[in-house]
Amino acid sequence: MCKSISKIGIFVLGILLFTSICYSDGLAQGNLLITPRRVVFDGTRRVMELNLANTGQDSAKYNVSLIQYRMKEDGSFEEITVPDPGQNFADKNVRFFPRTVTLGPNEAQVVKMQVTNMDKLAPGEYRSHVYFRSVPKQVALGEEDTKRDTTAVSVQLTPIFGITIPVIIRVGESTTKVTLSDLKLEVVNDTTNRLQMTFNRTGNMSIYGDLKIIHISPSGKDTPVGTVNGIAVYTPNPARKFLVDLDNDKHVNYHSGKLIVTYSSQSDTKPEKYTEAVLELR
Repeated sequence: MCKSISKIGIFVLGILLFTSICYSDGLAQGNLLITPRRVVFDGTRRVMELNLANTGQDSAKYNVSLIQYRMKEDGSFEEITVPDPGQNFADKNVRFFPRTVTLGPNEAQVVKMQVTNMDKLAPGEYRSHVYFRSVPKQVALGEEDTKRDTTAVSVQLTPIFGITIPVIIRVGESTTKVTLSDLKLEVVNDTTNRLQMTFNRTGNMSIYGDLKIIHISPSGKDTPVGTVNGIAVYTPNPARKFLVDLDNDKHVNYHSGKLIVTYSSQSDTKPEKYTEAVLELR
């Protein structure tokens, strides 16, 4: 073994993928908070701003770039370079500034996103993801522990955090519709009531909204037992499998009555109901 090697640096990349479940208006990973959690260009909107805030006690630096993902049937993501059939990337029509952000403790900054040549795009939806990747602090060689055994090989793990935000361009009218199917309730570890379902999407654009589940007792009493905000089914996926653990309310009997599952748009005033499904309990 070569004794001149004193350290091997290994960088571990940890990416938080949006999309799936969020419970606030912003998205956070590490000490970085970003609002809003989605960028959607439709109609006449050409410029949007992302607000970044460092909630930590140390300064942080982030590189900003655009990357491509496909959503798998279970809602997870994998990075790709070539779009799937029926999928369009948005990166060639999106500009952003700045490309590097340095934030002091409790400091905030705006990243501007702009869509270009939107009038030249064919009708449909175009999606990429803006990626905020943390830049680890570099330690000078002379600052390392001089008492360390330099004849040994050491491994240093440096976590690199990141957040991705979907950037979507929509051109033309949406023909998208969604339904819920395959509802099934199972008990996990004798304690957790887990509801399974499938989102079925058709049309030319993705769908995004909130899920609410209400239990209706045989006597007609309704009890909210589950809420999940920010569920997406992206193009070109026709379906997404989804699981949600229901509240363990002692007053709810999951062997009688029924569950009403509603998927609606996000709105502070009057959400649009996309679809609704009923599961009769036994």
